[in-house]
Amino acid sequence: MRALLRGLRRNERPRRFPSTCYRSSTYTPLSPGQVRGRRFRATRLGRRGLDPAEVTEFLDRVADDLASAYRAPGESRRETARIRDALRRWQSEQAQQRQNAGRYR
Repeated sequence: MRALLRGLRRNERPRRFPSTCYRSSTYTPLSPGQVRGRRFRATRLGRRGLDPAEVTEFLDRVADDLASAYRAPGESRRETARIRDALRRWQSEQAQQRQNAGRYR
């Protein structure tokens, strides 16, 4: 705090941290396996708690959603590569047709 006030006294602008990074560098996103493997403690007799079957069902749904979310970028990259290759082939064919058309005139 003192450094901030000293900077303001010298008519300096306070430094701002990059707004694009909102998580610490040690943060790792959950994987589908981590969600599926997570287990909750069973409740004691006579105490209220969550139904273990419902929790497991929910965790499976979350894991499936995570798996599809992780799969989507890979599918997108493969589709992009396929389109890029098709475009290159088409451009090569067009260039060859232009060259061949100029030879026979």
